[in-house]
Amino acid sequence: MSEGKVEAIYIGPERKAPMRLAATVQAVAGKGLVGDRYWQKGALDTEITLIEGEAIDAATRDEDVTISASETRRNIVTRGVALNHLVGQEFRIGTVRLRGIRVCEPCGHLEALTRAGVRLALLHRGGLRAQILDGGDLHVGDPVGV
Repeated sequence: MSEGKVEAIYIGPERKAPMRLAATVQAVAGKGLVGDRYWQKGALDTEITLIEGEAIDAATRDEDVTISASETRRNIVTRGVALNHLVGQEFRIGTVRLRGIRVCEPCGHLEALTRAGVRLALLHRGGLRAQILDGGDLHVGDPVGV
């Protein structure tokens, strides 16, 4: 796998509330991202979510559905890394060690918060749900790799 990078970081402080852009966020093993709506919920697959910037671009190009990175409601936007290939794999973002849990398929809730066609446009490219194994700070520009 080639090394990718973090293009953007978003935190959603409340369910349905707009996501907030951040330059840095603290990732805590077993708890999630400090300040995120899923902080300390106790579910491995809600600790952190990622999406490829290329998938967002493809939604517009292939399906004619424009969606911004913040509207995807994923925490980390990457560039240059195939996230679906990380299911069941350990990987790093900067110094933070993670494990890919499952593909994060788009849902009706996402489409209801955005616009018609988003579910289809992001089908099989909606991102990755991951577990934080070793915490630390995540920064825009951090490398992503196995």
